[in-house]
Formats: sequence, structure tokens, C-alpha cells
Amino acid sequence: MKYISLIILCLTSLCAMANSGLPNHRHIVVHGAGQIITKPDMAKITFEVSSVQDDALAAKKEVDKRVNALLNGLDKFNVNDDNVSASSLLTEPHVNYTDEGLEVIAGYVATRTLKVTLSELAQMNEFIDFALSVGINEIEDIKLLSIHSSTLKNQATTLAVEDAKTKGAALANAFGANLGKIYSINSSNSSSRYGYSAYSNVERIEVTGSKIDADELAPGRYLQATINFSASITVVFDLEVE
Repeated sequence: MKYISLIILCLTSLCAMANSGLPNHRHIVVHGAGQIITKPDMAKITFEVSSVQDDALAAKKEVDKRVNALLNGLDKFNVNDDNVSASSLLTEPHVNYTDEGLEVIAGYVATRTLKVTLSELAQMNEFIDFALSVGINEIEDIKLLSIHSSTLKNQATTLAVEDAKTKGAALANAFGANLGKIYSINSSNSSSRYGYSAYSNVERIEVTGSKIDADELAPGRYLQATINFSASITVVFDLEVE
């Protein structure tokens, strides 16, 4: 029984190796990583505007008024129609609850979401002040972007490839071997993330000030931001031994 168990174990190991996608000769698996850090040059800001009124039509009209006021001021910030998108208008009953847990309709709320891409990052603070001044209820998100994102992602991938080659050659030489031909390459994983050096939770600003005080929105709080473009790749090389 022991011999049979050993044979089954060996066969199982061989099957696992066959299904692993790795060669059955000498090889090395190397993971490479690359990273590019740059400053953003544009921002995509998501706004939400809502209004509660006695009836749905009045709520809709109030939201339309605020949205139009925002759109009419976009020329000052060099924002054209291609850089603005808006969701459909949503209206629904505004429900309150009594102490007994019963629903009471207290008017109607209309809501709309707007996304604006600002190409001049230096104007972001002024633009946010303007949006709040025309009655925008909430700034839901601020995403810092780069117009060169495609190029920077490719550069990060190139660094990941070079990193894999360097690591592979160093490891092979350390064991008295040479790096051979490439056996396989996985698809490169790439990502990007942005951050602020301080107040990194600024991406959601409520007009009520419950999350961020007005004093903390002074100009300069949005500066010193970075975008991190990263890529990773896994390569299988043949190993050549003299």
C-alpha cells in the first residue's frame, strides 16, 4: 500500500506540474515591477445637486435652476461641453419617520449628478467655490488626472519589463547559470492612484461642513498632489547552464 500511495503521489505531482503552465526543464520565474510618479494636470470633479420642495415639479425646477447656473459659468474656467456630463434627473418622495416608525411624505426631492473635467488645475479651488455659491449641495469626488496617462502607463510597463530582466539575470548568474529565452509572459497589470500630501479625505465635501470645516478649504489644500502609475509583470525564462 505504501508503494501504491507513493506512485499515486508522484503521478499527482507530475500532473500538477503539467497543468501549471511552467516548463519541465530548467527555468526561472521572475516578477518585475515599475512605477512612475507625476503631478496631475487636470481634475474630474463630481457634483450632486438636490432640492426638497412641496411637490416634484418645484423640486425639479429648483435643481434645473442650480444646474443651469453652474453650466452658465463654465466659460470662465475654460470648460467646454465635451468636458461636462450629467445624469438624468431623479425625483422621489422625501420620507420622514415618526417616533412610531411610520412613514410620512414630507415633500419631494429632485437630484442630479454632474461631472466636470477641469483642464486648469490651478483653478480648482476657485471652481469649487463657484459651484458651492450657485447652490451645488455636495462635491462627491475629486479625481486628479494626467493628460499623459497613456504614455505614463506605458513607461511604467517598460520599467517593469526591465526590472524583470535585471532580476532574472542577477539570480541566474548567482547560481552559475545564464538567462535564456523567454518561455512565457503574463499580461501586465497596471494601475494608477492619486493622493494628497495632506487632507487625503477631501474627495467628498459636504456643504454642511460636517466632514471638513470651511477654514480647511483655504487655497493651497489641494496642492502637492501626485499620481502613481504602476505596472507589474511575471516572466518565465529558460535557464542555460554551461
